[in-house]
Amino acid sequence: MEFSLLQAWWFSLSQFMNQGGQILWWLAAVVMLCWILVVERVIYLFFQYPNQRQAWLAKWYARDDQTSWYAHAVRDGWLNEARTALNQNLNLIKVLVSICPMLGLLGTVTGMISVFDVMATQGSSQPRLMASGISLATLPTMAGMVAALAGMFVHARLSKACHLRELKLEKLLRSQ
Repeated sequence: MEFSLLQAWWFSLSQFMNQGGQILWWLAAVVMLCWILVVERVIYLFFQYPNQRQAWLAKWYARDDQTSWYAHAVRDGWLNEARTALNQNLNLIKVLVSICPMLGLLGTVTGMISVFDVMATQGSSQPRLMASGISLATLPTMAGMVAALAGMFVHARLSKACHLRELKLEKLLRSQ
């Protein structure tokens, strides 16, 4: 039962991808890479970062001197480490999200080229032949826009979560 459901899902997915043309496969690769990076960030935020934060706080509270220039330099170094670790891959996610609509538009252009090619070779009176090219043009655009919208939302949420964690750590590392 599960195997036939998986087979049906894969068949419908491959049909959709073939309707959209080769650009849709490239778009799928970009989206897959983007979501792998998103999952990596979520795992970091919820599992690794709390341990790192506790280590920084333990080191800070274990210090005898928390008010000197040197202590503030050490704290600023830890805050920079935290900022770098929290914001890792966020810019790459943003770039991948911005590539999605561009790949969709590239799919539109290639689909319209195939429509014009059909019109030039077969004449403009064959709507059935033109329909496949129009489908080739519209599916990548739609897929690129949907991927970009979802990616923009997730990127904004991740950026905000990282910024809030950074501010909270800075607040916790302030001298008494």
